[in-house]
Amino acid sequence: MVKNELIAKIGSWAFIGGIIFAGLVGIYQATTIEGTVIKDAGYGFFGTEMGGWVAWILAILGIIVGILAALGKGTITAKETPGFLIAGIALVVMAGVFIEWNSVITPWIGSLLSGVSMSLAIFVAPTVGILAVRTIYDMGKD
Repeated sequence: MVKNELIAKIGSWAFIGGIIFAGLVGIYQATTIEGTVIKDAGYGFFGTEMGGWVAWILAILGIIVGILAALGKGTITAKETPGFLIAGIALVVMAGVFIEWNSVITPWIGSLLSGVSMSLAIFVAPTVGILAVRTIYDMGKD
């Protein structure tokens, strides 16, 4: 029983920590890409070596959350999975849309939207992928 509680706490802290870390990284990225076209800047902060490591950390946190949720030990329950999948898809699509906004809505709002949405998408995409596979498996096994 204690082991299950510990795993649930790890899932909760990974989810909360990932969201907070993604938000902070997004704000930092917004300050590094302000006023530049992100395609020309190599995806801003994430185009740098340090940014690559930060993206890996976000993705690994997302994988942890996804695996724990797929095993039924995380913060995302089976009942919440369809809503989370839709919200996750919206976040990933939002990152693709906002990637161009930093040069359109200047000086800082477009960069903020682009940075935060990209960071959240990097964190949420692995979780969405794992839960989508789990959902497809659950639907197909019956």
